Amino acid sequence: MAPQVFFHCYPTVLGHCGIAWTERGIVGSQLPEESLSVTRDRMRVRYPAGREETDFERLPEPVKQACLGVRALLAGEARDLLEVELDDSAVPAFDREVLAFTRRIPVGQTLTYGEVASRLGQPNAARAVGRAEGHNPFAPIVPCHRVMGAPTAGKAANLTGFSAPGGVVTKLKILAIEARATGQQVGEQQDLF
Repeated sequence: MAPQVFFHCYPTVLGHCGIAWTERGIVGSQLPEESLSVTRDRMRVRYPAGREETDFERLPEPVKQACLGVRALLAGEARDLLEVELDDSAVPAFDREVLAFTRRIPVGQTLTYGEVASRLGQPNAARAVGRAEGHNPFAPIVPCHRVMGAPTAGKAANLTGFSAPGGVVTKLKILAIEARATGQQVGEQQDLF
């Protein structure tokens, strides 16, 4: 029998995020939709058997800390959220590897899908990396917004394909918040290496 899934929606400067957990740990995180009710509906779709916990004080301590970490990150604190323990057992093996690497991309730095693939020892797997990032169930705890398409003519990076609510606009907002948190001008995110 599968463990009971719980979820909670909580306010951030960008809107209400969602988080889901079981007795095994955090199984999902959700960037804000256009309203609390839409975020709640999204969580209900993602976790149809999930039970909502509306009282923040009743959340398990690791879930509270994850919510506080996401709030701090989105409010402009340079947080990497590596202390948040995730239960990624339902995530395919390659995706787990990609997301584990993505978690270690520091605030204020970005990589392309191809660079992630190369650093994982699979230089021809850029599309697979993009697919894994697009299926990230833990945004923004796993900062898939820090990974983007390869540069194209006249552009520093290709910002297409962000699958979170708000698409590229949300990605740009989060990158701008992180740029300010690390003392950079917006658009000056540094490459990792």
